[in-house]
Amino acid sequence: MKNQIEKILRESIDVKTAVLEKLSGEIAVCAKMVSSCLKKGNKVLLLGNGGSFSDCLHIAAELLGRYKLNRKPLPCIVLGSNISALTAISNDFGYECSFSKEMAAFGKKGDVAIAVSTSGRSKNVNNAARQAKKLGVKVIALTGASGGELAKIADISIIVPSENTPRIQESHIAIGHAICEIAEREIFKNAR
Repeated sequence: MKNQIEKILRESIDVKTAVLEKLSGEIAVCAKMVSSCLKKGNKVLLLGNGGSFSDCLHIAAELLGRYKLNRKPLPCIVLGSNISALTAISNDFGYECSFSKEMAAFGKKGDVAIAVSTSGRSKNVNNAARQAKKLGVKVIALTGASGGELAKIADISIIVPSENTPRIQESHIAIGHAICEIAEREIFKNAR
């Protein structure tokens, strides 16, 4: 069991090391996009399925509450968090429309969407990213493997160099934390 745990943790470290070496520039660009959006009074919209949805909720909590600094809340919405709307839209229009309908309702020019999909192939996430682009919402894709279709739709893509879904998700939350920390520092330079 100890060997298996060591293997899991080494895989996680190796993937995060690759993210550090290959993607730090892209993460910085995304943090700047998010902080610029929020400084202008716009909002961040987050979306993903399953574990990626949970990552979106986690990132939203960091922005709404605080990451490290005591400061005012930052506006963000996790698409799909209204279960009644999610099930009604999915039932009436198909699951592929579950996020795009909400994006059409809440997305405004100047906002930033963070679309999370480990494969980049989630139809509902990709449809919402397309809808965002029509509205003038900038799209950040957090993906893995080849990036899938989502990486092609997004304004900027952070493609974690791994095919292993759990390792991709672990990197996504680390990337989300980096974006939150940098954005928070950029917006609230004098807060403690």
